[in-house]
Amino acid sequence: MSQIPMTVEGAQRLRDELHELKTVRRPAIIQAIAEAREHGDLKENAEYHAAREQQGFCEGRIQDIEAKLSNAQIIDITKLPNNGKVIFGATVTILNLDTEEEVTYRIVGDDEADIKNFRISVNSPIARGLIGKEEEDVVTINTPAGMVEFEITQVQYL
Repeated sequence: MSQIPMTVEGAQRLRDELHELKTVRRPAIIQAIAEAREHGDLKENAEYHAAREQQGFCEGRIQDIEAKLSNAQIIDITKLPNNGKVIFGATVTILNLDTEEEVTYRIVGDDEADIKNFRISVNSPIARGLIGKEEEDVVTINTPAGMVEFEITQVQYL
């Protein structure tokens, strides 16, 4: 598998979720299965089947997180000198030249993306259009609303 770019915070969130799944959820599901088995016939035991289904989801998520962490390329943007260039992990303020609307995004890995918190995936059209550009550059990005021109007003390595 190829390397998965990830911020330090994103990797820590995955480690925290993995710890929660292994130390809290997994034992709770095992306990629920044990209790459901005590109820007798497993063929018609809805509690047992529900607990087994939860166990499948939990184990799948554990494997998914472990695979992502083993292939993670963790990038600590704060340790890099800020040369004004947009790179993975950078916090970028852009100005829409049509609407004069300014917005600040942080470019993160796919698992960390959360548009409500202004964190966009490195694979999103906006991030792909910004990567490699510098402050004061004007970029034209193909968005769902059509071609939009943005000016990069600030690049921060936070």
